[in-house]
Amino acid sequence: MLPKPIKDEHTRVTSLTAETNVPVPMTDGTVLRADVYRPSGPGRWPVLLSRIPYGKHKPRYRALHLDPVRAASRGYVVVVQDVRGRHNSKGVFYPFRHEADDGFDTVEWCATQPWSDGNVGMFGMSYHGATQWLAAIQAPPSLRAIAPGLTSDNYYDSWTYLGGVFQLWWTAQWAADFARDSVTGTPPEKADAMAELRRWVKDPLAMSRHLPVVEMPALRGLADYYYDWLAHPTYDDYWKAMSPCERFDRVEVPVLNIGGYYDSFVRGTLRSLQGVAERGATELARGQQHLLLGPWIHSHLLPPSAGQRYFGTAASGEAIDYHGMVLSWSDRWLKEEDNGVDSDPKVYYFLMGTNAWRSLDRWPPESREASYFLRSSGRANASEDDGALSLDPPKEREVSDSYLYNPMNPVPTVGGPYIRGIPGLIQTGVEEQTPVERREDVLVYTSRPLDRDLEVTGNVTLTLWAVTSAPNTDWTAKLTVVHPDGSSYNICEGILRASFRESLERTVPVEPGTAYQYQIDLGPTAMLFERGHRIRLQVSSSNFPAFARNLNTGGPVYEEKEARTAIQTVLHDANHPSRLVLPVVDS
Repeated sequence: MLPKPIKDEHTRVTSLTAETNVPVPMTDGTVLRADVYRPSGPGRWPVLLSRIPYGKHKPRYRALHLDPVRAASRGYVVVVQDVRGRHNSKGVFYPFRHEADDGFDTVEWCATQPWSDGNVGMFGMSYHGATQWLAAIQAPPSLRAIAPGLTSDNYYDSWTYLGGVFQLWWTAQWAADFARDSVTGTPPEKADAMAELRRWVKDPLAMSRHLPVVEMPALRGLADYYYDWLAHPTYDDYWKAMSPCERFDRVEVPVLNIGGYYDSFVRGTLRSLQGVAERGATELARGQQHLLLGPWIHSHLLPPSAGQRYFGTAASGEAIDYHGMVLSWSDRWLKEEDNGVDSDPKVYYFLMGTNAWRSLDRWPPESREASYFLRSSGRANASEDDGALSLDPPKEREVSDSYLYNPMNPVPTVGGPYIRGIPGLIQTGVEEQTPVERREDVLVYTSRPLDRDLEVTGNVTLTLWAVTSAPNTDWTAKLTVVHPDGSSYNICEGILRASFRESLERTVPVEPGTAYQYQIDLGPTAMLFERGHRIRLQVSSSNFPAFARNLNTGGPVYEEKEARTAIQTVLHDANHPSRLVLPVVDS
């Protein structure tokens, strides 16, 4: 879908009626509360619904995803609802568990109100996107379209875990925020637990540093689902029961997917697009899966900068009028307006490097795989040494690279596609990588300066042949661009626990000293590497506190307190051709 010309709703004189805390009964009798914004006077209008856990009374959540005044001026009713157990809604909150059934009930409630014409759409980002997908897999008869942004297709991989590794920093902070944020206050019986949590959060890294991970006490009695997440470290039935991707064959409606390259959920955003396009319940759903993909961090404002990189004013959600796009999307599917949305290119993406928007009929664009082989003389431990990325395959025999991984001195998180950060402590988005690349436990492989521009658009992967001295460990990989002045900036990255090398549904033991091939997903990007710049790959075994450390013991990782060091060896000879695979678009 492409941006559309702004309509005249900004110039209209519109009177609005707002009703707060309207009761919405669920099938099981639980009453949820919603705020309703609608044009004043008699009439029936299509409804745009957002279901949120963060407080419908808060201005940023009431209007940030879609301005209800603008939507009402355009002829819509906007309904913003507190999900079960949050703020003014009754019941017990458990992330994701009730959103499918409650979403169905709320959609149908919206369709039957006297101010509704029976057509309902949904909008919102992050968890507000999850509530859309979980409603859509229930196929409410009155749901016409959704527009989920910065969200995932399941709540295991690329939400709570990635590559089998627990996303420690963000999940703990997220659960702590839920525990502390309630308009009804803390029940007296939980006062002591809340006081304990407040002591923990005074030091932002305290929860992440605690070992064993499962025994970190700050959330006990306040957010016990956090410990459930840790108790299910594989993609098992616990996760499958609440993952939309397991039920994409029930989705009947068009979807406008919104994603960001520096958003932690971007993999899930693209899997959603492709999953419904392949398996959707109707021809309409399969044929009308659209994507808006920008250089964004996990921010509902869709800002034009990510960390230390500014992509120009055209990159912002405001510049493309994101709210207007959601309204135009709704005009087509809720009002049946012939505005060209269904015949637009289905993909509108931002190419970093050129800092310009492009459109396609499918994601990713046609590309060829370019393999950059890892090469060295055994000294790839720092950026000034001899680690290289080469288009030439390795010779029959070539010296490997090794480093010592100490879980008690992990590689710090510096930038990346993560949910939140704290300046000076953990940064998100694009950050200069030199401090990381100087570490002896980070292998660095760099190409020669490019003799022409190189567009890389699609999913980046690393085929890594490696040996560990430990019975289990982690492997990390990060793609960066090196500028002529030597500065290095991250583009995309990934992580894989060695025991998850075959599947996320089960672990397979690791034999110390044995060479294994690991396929590490670095995620998607769209980046033009400019002439004179170089391509760089970092390889290591930790990324802390974004991810929980592997203690290298081979035991239950999150239950252990003692750690052991591991000698990690990366192979890149003819029999073990480790290689970075880039999707290169030839123009």
